[in-house]
This record gives sequence, structure tokens and C-alpha cells, in this order.
Amino acid sequence: MTGGSLGLRTASYGCLSLQQQQQLLQQQSPNNLLSNQFASPSPLSSRALLISRKPAKMMKDKERLVPWIFKFAGRKKVGMLFLCIVSAAVFARVLYVGKGEYTPGIDRSPNISLSNRTTIDLETLFTSGPEIEVQNHSGQYAAQQSVENASPPYFTGYVLPLGNPCKKFAFPPPPPADRKRIGPRPCAVCYLPVEQAIALMPNVPSYSPVLRNLTYIHGEQSSKNEFGGSDFGGYPTLKQRNDSFDIKESMNVHCGFVRGTRPGHGTGFNINDADLYDMEQCHGIVVASAIFGNFDLLRQPKNISEAAQKNVCFFMFLDEETEEYMRNTTVLNGSKVGLWRIVLVRNLPYADPRRNGKIPKLLLHRLFPNARYSIWMDGKLELVVDPYQILERFLWRQNVSFAISKHYRRFDVFVEAEANKAAAKYDNASIDFQIDFYRKEGLTPYSNAKLPIISDVPEGCVIIREHIPISNLFTCLWFNEVDRFTSRDQLSFSTVRDKIRSKVSWNVGMFLDCERRNFVVQGYHRDILEHMAPPIRAVQNPPPQPPPPPPSPPPPMTGSMQEKTANKRPPSRRGRGRRRNRKVAAGGTDNNLT
Repeated sequence: MTGGSLGLRTASYGCLSLQQQQQLLQQQSPNNLLSNQFASPSPLSSRALLISRKPAKMMKDKERLVPWIFKFAGRKKVGMLFLCIVSAAVFARVLYVGKGEYTPGIDRSPNISLSNRTTIDLETLFTSGPEIEVQNHSGQYAAQQSVENASPPYFTGYVLPLGNPCKKFAFPPPPPADRKRIGPRPCAVCYLPVEQAIALMPNVPSYSPVLRNLTYIHGEQSSKNEFGGSDFGGYPTLKQRNDSFDIKESMNVHCGFVRGTRPGHGTGFNINDADLYDMEQCHGIVVASAIFGNFDLLRQPKNISEAAQKNVCFFMFLDEETEEYMRNTTVLNGSKVGLWRIVLVRNLPYADPRRNGKIPKLLLHRLFPNARYSIWMDGKLELVVDPYQILERFLWRQNVSFAISKHYRRFDVFVEAEANKAAAKYDNASIDFQIDFYRKEGLTPYSNAKLPIISDVPEGCVIIREHIPISNLFTCLWFNEVDRFTSRDQLSFSTVRDKIRSKVSWNVGMFLDCERRNFVVQGYHRDILEHMAPPIRAVQNPPPQPPPPPPSPPPPMTGSMQEKTANKRPPSRRGRGRRRNRKVAAGGTDNNLT
């Protein structure tokens, strides 16, 4: 037995004195002593030699206790006894923790960690109001629940505390019908204050199932085929289309801009370098819209907070026709009008302005490669709610990466197709070809069997989304369907959504159309406004003239004037007396004759 092992045993049980330890160490072989002269002493041996002798009484008690236990119980029973003691201790510990005691290493309170690495409690967040300090890093306001003092790799959502007004918010009934206001109406929406919405902005992206790396096909010199396509979006074959719905960890798909080096350079939909540079500098939230073909008027956002005005990017895309009209009407004077940063687009790839509008609508992640969130709104809409509040209400609070409102009236694709044909939105043959193709792929009318999906038809004038691989893939494939078939994106929405959902666990958040009308105000197209009769002005009669002032009272009478008025005789009524005398005379003659 070596001195090291002996020292370990001595330290464990304390039954050998320090003198005995030294004697045993001296009995070691000379080889060991020689080796120990050049080797560092063993930590266990050194520790054993430095241990002081324990009191004799304690050692005697311990020596008596162990034999006494083994005297009345066998070795197996003693093991079972120790096992029961350990189990009882663990059970007591679980009960102690379960009663609400603090567990080391786990933060049981619902805390939120801001981007400056400070931690605040949820109750403090929702009661402190505007006193919450926010950072200014191009929209990089972030909040994430802190679990075990480490941020998770993905945003997992949050739950509002019970005392928050939005937690108990009950959806009100629709407003009563009004003859003067026909059509859908906005409904109430519970938004958090801007400061709280900014504090709840996630500092990590949402989870993208399966797909991690998404790249885009460019530089392709493909030729036209019978399956449709365009020079801007390419001409993918039917096999390429089907493969694009097979979700993998890394994918390379068609997503517009197939020609040129990067979006905006020789691809069609060309943008100058200065505008592209400003678009690349948007690292947080972007609000985007477009007016092509001089269809709409430029409408300024309202009720925008100072933080959003300073950190959110507002971009408006114009074609040359619209830009020239606005310059001639003195609306446009420079690269910025109000909050809108104006971007002039040249060499539009399509003849139809509405089809050109689908490029920024569905491919914002390609135009703004560094943005985290985007809000798209058609040119006919006016934004009236702060972007931070919109994102918190429809994305972060719902823990979704893509949100769009459902159609206010229709929820079935087949019904929507017939409505498009009746309103002459597109030629009937193209609509029928697209619907027949989808029917052969398995498209069925909407029914309750598709719940929790609430509709197959969106109201696509507003899109709220996070730029992560799975949502970027969804809009790419949606654009490919619009490029291949009709430009009516309501017809292809559900097909792309359902094909992706059949492969991965991902869904699109849909909210009511009346909620959308709460944060955007819908106006008329410019040509409709010009042909509308001007409003009839109400004829207002001039105000009546004020009544003349009352006559001034006569001056007071003196004594001589009072005597004159007293002696003055009233005028006689001669004319009236004569007429009466004549009547009497005439009557008298008549009586005499009788």
C-alpha cells in the first residue's frame, strides 16, 4: 500500500495518528523514496499529512456506531436503509421546491431581457409605461424571455400578464348598419403602448422548420416553355416547381431577378446604386409601398411615434410615369416626401402595372436583404397606427412569422375565381386554366375540416412578416405562381400555403379584415377620384342683420313744457263725426217719409 492510498484512507476515516502515518511512509521502498525526491508530492498525501488529529471521544463514538449498526442488520439491509434515507431526502427537496421556493439555476419569474442585457420583470414592463429606456440602433429594439440566464436560439413567444388590458380584451360586436356607409367596417383592436411594444421586440429570429439556408437562382439563360414564366422570374419546369415544395435544409429556388448580378442591377426592376445602398442599410423594420402606372395618390402615414420615425425605414417605389406626374404637380421635390423615401424604378419587367406591383409586395426580402421585419401595404392605403404596435399585435404576440388578413366576404378559392371573372379582373380563360390545374393537384372547396385554417382567400393588400428562411421561401413560391398563372394572388395563396404545411410544421397567421381596416384607411384610386363628381357644397344663407337699436328716451320736461302740454286740447275727430251725422240725417228723412 502506498503512502498516497494510505493518506486517502486516513483522510476518509481518521483512524490513524499523524505519527503512524510518518512511520508507514518511512517504510516505503528506496525506489519510491528516490522517485519522490524528484517528483512533486501527491496532493492526497500532502493533505493527509496536514490533517490534525481528531478528538478521541469522537473517534470512539464513530467506531462504536458502525459496528452497532452491523450487529443488528446485515450488509444488504444497511444498504436498503441508506437508499430509503436518500429517497426521503430527495422527496423532501422536491416538496420544498414545489411550494414556490427558489431553485438555483432556474429563473422562475417571467423576466424579459432587453438588448442592453438588463433584465426587467413583466409587471414592471407593463406598468412603467414610457419610463422604459430603449436603445437606438436602427430599429434594433429587442426583448426576449430569460430562461436559465441565457437567451434561447429562437424566439418562442410570450404571454401578456393577467392584469394587462389586452389580456382581457373582448372582441366587440360589429358596428350597426349605416345607409351612408356601405361595406365592411373597421373594428376595435387592442394595441400595447409604443414603448412596451418596442421593449417586446425579439432579439433573436423565430424558428424556421427544416429550412436553414435559402439561395436564389440567378444568371439563368432559360428559354420559354409551355408552362409559363417570364424573363424576370425565369421559366422553371414542372419538375422544378414540384421540387421547390420539397422542403430541405438547403434549397436553391427561383425567386425573381434571375438575370443580372443582384436585385436591381440589370434584372429588370432596375434601381440606382444610391437607392440600393440606402435599402441595404435598413437593418430593422421596413414599411414599403408602391405606385405604378400613376394609379394612386401619395398618402402619408399618421400617428407614427418618434422612435419609429427615427428607426423604421419607409420606402415608396415609383415608376417613371408616376414620378413625372408627381413632379409636375409639385408633390415630389427631392428623394424624400414626408416619411417616404422615394425610389425610382426603371425598366419594369411587365406591361401590367399591377403585376409589377407584385415584385415589391412579395419579394421585399430580396430588395431589403438585411431587414428583419416588413409591413407591405398597397398604394391606395394610408397607415394610421405605429409599425411597432402592428408587429407586436399580429406577429410577436401571436408567435407567427407571417400574418395576413382574410377576405371580408369570401373564403373559398372557387368562389373567389367566379367573383374575379364576374368583375372582369382577368380574362376568364386564364382563371379557368389556373383553377383546373389546382383542382387536379387536389384543391378542394373550403370546409370546416380545414380548421384551424379560417380561410383560403386572403385580403392581400397588407402583409406583415418576418424575414426568415421559411417565410422567404413561401413568398418566393407564391410569386412564382403569380408569374406563371394570373396576377390574382388570392387564387394561388392557399395552394402554396398547403403544400408547405404538408412538409413542415408551419402556418400563416390570419386575422380578420375589420382588424386590418383598423390600422390602414383604404382610399380610391386616382382615376376614380378624378371622375367622381366634386362634393356638393352646402349653400349657407348669410346671417340675419342685427335688429336696429332701440330709440333713445326723450329728454326730461321742464316746468313750462309741462304747462303747455296740459293746456293743449286734443285734436277733434271731424271726419268721423260727419259720417255719423250724415247717416242719421239720411235715416231721419226716411222716417219722415214713412
